[in-house]
Amino acid sequence: MPNDHTPEHPHHARRAGPEDAHEDAHGDALDRRRFLTLGLTGAAATASAGAVLGTAAPADAATSGGTLLAADEFDGPAGTAPNPGIWRFDTGAGGWGNAELQTYTDSRRNSALDGAGNLVITARREADGSYTSARLKTEGTFTAQYGRIEARIRIPRGQGLWPAFWMLGADIGQVGWPACGEIDVMENVGYEPAVVHATVHGPGYSGAQGLTASYTQPSGAAFADDFHVFGVDWRPGSVTWTVDGVARRTVTRADVGSSPWVFDKPFFVLLNIAVGGTWPGSPDASTRFPQQMTVDWVRVWQQA
Repeated sequence: MPNDHTPEHPHHARRAGPEDAHEDAHGDALDRRRFLTLGLTGAAATASAGAVLGTAAPADAATSGGTLLAADEFDGPAGTAPNPGIWRFDTGAGGWGNAELQTYTDSRRNSALDGAGNLVITARREADGSYTSARLKTEGTFTAQYGRIEARIRIPRGQGLWPAFWMLGADIGQVGWPACGEIDVMENVGYEPAVVHATVHGPGYSGAQGLTASYTQPSGAAFADDFHVFGVDWRPGSVTWTVDGVARRTVTRADVGSSPWVFDKPFFVLLNIAVGGTWPGSPDASTRFPQQMTVDWVRVWQQA
């Protein structure tokens, strides 16, 4: 596994009026609430180590398809850090296993609340020509096992940009990658503005052999033009990717053949913008900085 929690992502070789800011994918307003850091196992919810517990109001199953168990709505004053009880940071440079160019920081210049209910991750080209960005994770604070995991995101745009919403097996420190498993809920590379990708990685189907899917907007509109809801419906033995509430592909235990299925255990969540790398290529003269990934919310639902 390259550079600690930094799996390779050679997906170019086939791996793997504005809406209301607090409406779900079906247009139903939800009360703002802080993230309830629960470890979820099947239909039962149990507190993870060091978790802050609370009670989430049940959602209308007819419109949400389940009960809201955990959410971060990113409420808070502009310029403040995302909730440190939920989000931690990967920091540093070194390419992150993919020849990436950015240095990840925990600076408010690269990740902060905007005061309007959003988390903003900002990729910058610094005065010396280097790049900085942020990679947030819930490792050590929150894990989920099964359910519907979703985020409402407006991605950045431009050649060389690589935004992602993804998950890693919480046992990565013990078993390494790809034995821990990886679920890429959404990835985009700047040269494909109307396309998003989703992939699972595990032993025997990692890197260029990841089980992958892509979705192209029929209109050809760039995903950076507006917010979209990216998610997975994750159940024992299956992972279904969704874009704006519509299922795009399901991968099951049978699809990995004789290889291990490593997705029936807790995973943590990551959000980041990478700059450059083997898949997206480097920024060029057309790329404008700074670029931002705006995250309206992250939610975890218990399926009905």
